[in-house]
Amino acid sequence: MQEQTLSIIKPDAVEKNQIGNILARFEKEGLKIVAAKMLHLPEETAKKFYIVHKDRPFYMDLVRFMISGPILVLILEGADAVAKNRKIMGATDLAKAEKGTIRKDFAESIERNAVHGSDSKENAKVEIEFFFTKKEIFSR
Repeated sequence: MQEQTLSIIKPDAVEKNQIGNILARFEKEGLKIVAAKMLHLPEETAKKFYIVHKDRPFYMDLVRFMISGPILVLILEGADAVAKNRKIMGATDLAKAEKGTIRKDFAESIERNAVHGSDSKENAKVEIEFFFTKKEIFSR
């Protein structure tokens, strides 16, 4: 069964013109891009998307960062897409990220970490529905 997950190329990676390099990593590992859109998130949208972190001390810094420039929001599809994407991204903490992962190669810091990816199948479904309608998804 093919699984879907949400990925976001964050403002730092977009600004550094790394979109193509990051997309190539997903495709090289067997994930298909079945939906994509570039957005500049309004503050209220970013707050809603990251509401799970609202009581954490970094919440507003995260929101400010995510609205600081355009992002590319994607749906990736493939076998074990959530787990595969998490592996391709690497650890949030750069000191723990493995060589060859997106975060090790493109992130600047734990805060400016190049990409977001759903952390579970359940969250993937919620996050995909947050950004995409069924008509915008092209499984293949």
